[in-house]
Amino acid sequence: MQRRTFLGLGGALLAASALGGWTLGRRTGQAPLLLSARNDADGRHYAVGYRLDGQRQFATPVAERCHDVVPHPTLPLALFVGRRPSRESYLIDTRDGRLLQTLASPAQRHFQGHAVFHRGGEWLYSTENDTAEPGRGVIGVWRLAGNQLQRVDELSSHGVGPHQLLWLPDGERLVVANGGIRTEADSREKMNLEAMEPSLVLLQRDGTLLSKEQLPERMNSVRHLAVASDGTVVSGQQYEGDPADAAPLVAIKRPGQAFQAFPLGEAQRLAMHQYTASVAIHSGLRLLAITAPRGNRVFIWDLDSAALRLDAPLPDCAGVAACTEGFVVSSGQGRCRLYDCRQAEIRMQALQLPAGLWDNHLRLA
Repeated sequence: MQRRTFLGLGGALLAASALGGWTLGRRTGQAPLLLSARNDADGRHYAVGYRLDGQRQFATPVAERCHDVVPHPTLPLALFVGRRPSRESYLIDTRDGRLLQTLASPAQRHFQGHAVFHRGGEWLYSTENDTAEPGRGVIGVWRLAGNQLQRVDELSSHGVGPHQLLWLPDGERLVVANGGIRTEADSREKMNLEAMEPSLVLLQRDGTLLSKEQLPERMNSVRHLAVASDGTVVSGQQYEGDPADAAPLVAIKRPGQAFQAFPLGEAQRLAMHQYTASVAIHSGLRLLAITAPRGNRVFIWDLDSAALRLDAPLPDCAGVAACTEGFVVSSGQGRCRLYDCRQAEIRMQALQLPAGLWDNHLRLA
């Protein structure tokens, strides 16, 4: 989707009372920092940080459109990862937006949009494509030293076209969404739709393969992930086959169980238009949230019972992240919203942030 042009990076400084009195759940007394990517009207790209009360922390120009954002676990740093297929990512000081490093992909590699810091903060792992052997999934291993990331190794993703990766709760095992789509260097053209190989892979931190599972539908690309504190993994799919096919667009792997379809209502599956975007889990409330920008819908389910808690319109909904109250959701065309899920009836509050033009993912730091 080529979308999101930016109306302006301005924004008034707004009081926290604009959130209707909801607690923001941060010990510092500051509103949480929302990290995401945006464009302007001329197609220029920015890495941005806004407090949820509306205060702009930074808006840093970057050379390429970014996809996900990876906050450092202890330092005021975040890596804004280039959108697939990207040659650059950007390490930024989240206090003032200073660009600390433009991270270049190695020769014959490009970034696939996602990365994760290890819980100790010294190591970063990034999903990449091997352009010398197109589609071969690579996980780049980087070491952080002196606010600079240095490439030290790479692992196999044990699949084709890896997209998102996350840690399981022990912090030593990775779950990887291999999208299964082969692309050439510097291209988003899908080269193997008739022979896709999507998979969900569990790895030891050293790259040892623990498991590799696939859904029955070969053209159902496993894309985005969320992990609960008990180790439950949920994936969001993007289906590349016939639009009329009833493909499972959400799947789940509970601890000790197989990777399988999450029981969606047919109305919700149809509303997704064969495409899910961001996935988030609120472990405390045991809730799952997914955005479906093609259908302009945001969904929330009970993670354990699969009961639908919310099916709401939101134009070009994009990133979603769990917060104390429930979930924050960004929009490519409207205002960011906070969904308070602590009561039986979910309450929505439009946040006093710049409206529209947010990119695919957001993170709260």
